[in-house]
Formats: sequence, structure tokens, C-alpha cells
Amino acid sequence: MNAITPSKLLAVLTAGAFLAAAAGGPTLAAAATVHVSLWDKGPSSLDQMGQGPGMGMDMPGAQAPMATLGIKADRDTVPAGEVTFEVVNSSKDIVHEMVVAPADPAGPLPYDAEEQGVKEDAVHSLGEVSELDPGASGSVKLNLTPGKYILFCNVSGHYMLGMWTLLTVTG
Repeated sequence: MNAITPSKLLAVLTAGAFLAAAAGGPTLAAAATVHVSLWDKGPSSLDQMGQGPGMGMDMPGAQAPMATLGIKADRDTVPAGEVTFEVVNSSKDIVHEMVVAPADPAGPLPYDAEEQGVKEDAVHSLGEVSELDPGASGSVKLNLTPGKYILFCNVSGHYMLGMWTLLTVTG
């Protein structure tokens, strides 16, 4: 009997992908992983909550270098397809989360000042890593199409304190 071993199957698949690429056909894109750190400057980071112009995306007067909370991704561009976000809350004191949504180039995200949070339904949230205790981690896997996306923390007040970043997905 002629059994197909894992190494033979891998060789056939690799050869098929090579031939498709050589012929100008589609190839299988590798899934991308984005490592994300949710950070803050300690408990005093929240002292400015509800004050000033805010540091949300496209907010007038926002000065990103002055942010006391933030989201740092290890890359700002990924190919379209399956993207895994590996998220760690680097804080020692504060709970954070990460929400992924399409970034609307028309201006600031819809914000509920009373709740001190982004209206997730209005931004069409695609997924999230829910509230993470300090030092905890989590992940979310999403299928993203080409475009711009925003990663933000929607724990009360955190977005307006600068806790967001952009990600570009290429075709």
C-alpha cells in the first residue's frame, strides 16, 4: 500500500504553492500574529479621566506623547486574512482590554461621554480581548480584509487617555 506520509504531503503542498506562484496564481498567505501590549504609567494614569480635550483618534488638541495609557503593537501592517492578536496587560495596577474595529477616516470615534467609552455597536466592533487583570494575557483571532483598523481599550475613560493605535491590513 502506498501511504501518504506527512512529509510527502508537505512536499506536494509546497510544490503546488510554488507552481501556483510561478504561474501568477494565488498562494496561501501565512496567518499573521500581532503582539500587543496594553500599558499605563501606574494608578496616577487615571488622574486626567474626564478632563481636557481627550486623546482619542483625530480629537482636536490631542497630544499622543502626553498619553498616560497606551496600546503598543509590534507591527503596524499585516496582510489580509487571518490575524491573531496576542495581548498582554503590562500594567501592574489597572485592568485593560483591546477592541478591534474598522477605523473610519471621517474623524473621531463615536463616544458616549456619560459612559466614558466608545460606542462599540456604532464602530462595528469585530472582536476583543475582554478585560485583562494586570499581568494577564489573552488572544483573539479575526479574519481581516484590506483597510485601516483601530485597536483600543474601552474600559471607562481609557480611550480618551490615549489608549489606542492603528493597524493597516494590506491586500
